[in-house]
Amino acid sequence: MRMSFGLTFKRTTKVRWRADFSQQCSLGSTGLFVPPSPPLDPGKVKELQRFITLSKRLLVMTGAGISTESGIPDYRSEKVGLYARTDRRPIQHGDFVRSAPVRQRYWARNFVGWPRFSSHQPNPAHWALSNWERLGKLHWLVTQNVDALHTKAGSQRLTELHGCMHRVLCLDCGEQTPRGALQERFQVLNPTWSAEAHGLAPDGDVFLTEEEVQSFRVPSCSRCGGPLKPDVVFFGDTVKLDTVDFVHNRVKEADSLLVVGSSLQVYSGYRFILTAREKKLPIAILNIGPTRSDDLASLKLDSRCGELLPLIDPR
Repeated sequence: MRMSFGLTFKRTTKVRWRADFSQQCSLGSTGLFVPPSPPLDPGKVKELQRFITLSKRLLVMTGAGISTESGIPDYRSEKVGLYARTDRRPIQHGDFVRSAPVRQRYWARNFVGWPRFSSHQPNPAHWALSNWERLGKLHWLVTQNVDALHTKAGSQRLTELHGCMHRVLCLDCGEQTPRGALQERFQVLNPTWSAEAHGLAPDGDVFLTEEEVQSFRVPSCSRCGGPLKPDVVFFGDTVKLDTVDFVHNRVKEADSLLVVGSSLQVYSGYRFILTAREKKLPIAILNIGPTRSDDLASLKLDSRCGELLPLIDPR
């Protein structure tokens, strides 16, 4: 995927990207945020093939590691994740809900990052899982990601555990609207606003200075006038109970569980591994680096998701 040196929005709203970062993205955005991994081990590939062949009702849980190969950074990857590259931390739910200035800063950054974030495309790992579903191998797919890449790849038996950045929610009346429509409202309210972006964050926003943020105008809900929030679970918030119950039931229906691209550090996903263990399901983990559940897995693979999954025959 090629990323240009600059973005100019409709009307006269302009955003400039720092040249050094844009050059990195242009030279290889799909590998920029993927941590180093050892060469594929043919023996491990055969073990995963056997695991998938024996599975009749496979549940797959994916995390940020499946989307780094599409050019989307994650938080925890060694050397290349947000925590390793910067001292910045993700926005907290309570801060967003309580503070209008926090919402203003968030939406200014998200407005700048949205054209790039929304243009990311599925990689071979997303397409492989979609194919597994089409062929009847995949019973259910649970993703912790908010990037809609599984949907873009055609997955339908899907739960977006933490929501999706492509939807916007009113905190007062609950009205849902497409994120693209909000982008147009931002442009109308900020026709002469300009900013210089300083790098990408995992969930679609970029880094801006406080001076740039101060003049940014944020629209309210067109239905009730309430504050708007992306329809995602921020840090410090909790997944809806009915969603948790739904996924627990899918795990109980499954006969095996495969984790793809997740360190399972966040409890919202880890709890389903505990359910799988209680049900004595075989667990396989494909993730570069250690995870919270390595000791519970019968198979652990440290490989790129997009390199390994397309090698597996789901039939």
